[in-house]
Amino acid sequence: MADGQANLWTDALNPFGPLSRPVDVGPVRLGDGSLALIAGPCAIESESLCLSVAEHLAGLCAKLGIPYIFKSSFDKANRTSSKSFRGNGLENGLDILTKVRDQLGVPVLTDVHETHHVQAVADVVDVLQIPAFLSRQTDLLMECGKTGKAVNIKKGQFLPAEDMAYAAEKVSDGGSKDIIFTERGALFGYRDLIVDMRSLVIMRGLGYPVVFDATHSVQQMGGAG
Repeated sequence: MADGQANLWTDALNPFGPLSRPVDVGPVRLGDGSLALIAGPCAIESESLCLSVAEHLAGLCAKLGIPYIFKSSFDKANRTSSKSFRGNGLENGLDILTKVRDQLGVPVLTDVHETHHVQAVADVVDVLQIPAFLSRQTDLLMECGKTGKAVNIKKGQFLPAEDMAYAAEKVSDGGSKDIIFTERGALFGYRDLIVDMRSLVIMRGLGYPVVFDATHSVQQMGGAG
């Protein structure tokens, strides 16, 4: 491909300018072109599970030279069924995340669903995560921004990539400039998800680091088991 053609293709997919700056999460830098890993149990089931998973993954990442952030949720408030396991609650969950962070020396990330949880969570974690279904919730986004902590916004399954600019604006208006986007697929029908890889480039072009959620992007949504 000729240089002129390459530039035209890049400009078409990336019309919003270059990455503003990487985001530093403790010793981990996101968005500088290197690979980092965010991983852990979806929900906090027990202290022993979180510590063992975090220790194992931190060890693997250290051997491979991959910066690592531990992720687990104290509450999965958007489960399909009211009978589904959601976690062990705010207080217990934050205690466990504190132990992971202090004992293993890794940054931690967790979801927030309610504005009144934000400050308590921010006192413990390194990254506040906005669940995909809540990526348009103005009050939640702005409240997270007020903490000054890094905020990872998962792109709603219903949102075009360009509209993440508005989510970032709400966090930024709250006060935080350390914003991360996560791609987790778009609805294709009612249950299936697909990933339009152009979304990664478009969101990067908005000026923020982009994470690819490989696990949720291939899930079949809903309570079908």
